[in-house]
Amino acid sequence: MVLALKIVLLIASIILIISILLQSSNSAGLSGSIGGGAEQLFGKKRSSGYDAILSKIATVTAILFIVISIVMVAVE
Repeated sequence: MVLALKIVLLIASIILIISILLQSSNSAGLSGSIGGGAEQLFGKKRSSGYDAILSKIATVTAILFIVISIVMVAVE
């Protein structure tokens, strides 16, 4: 049981790392953080293409990672 959880945790962590690294950045340094505040305030929509899919994959694998980590601590 623990070995299977460790394998799933390893796969989830690799997918999470890859999906985060493949996403395009939202800002360009300090100037992007100043100008990006207005975009967050007024709700700029994300593109419905590649970045949206990567964002959903990252969200699902992050939740999976957290749940499996909690289960592994509870089992041991």
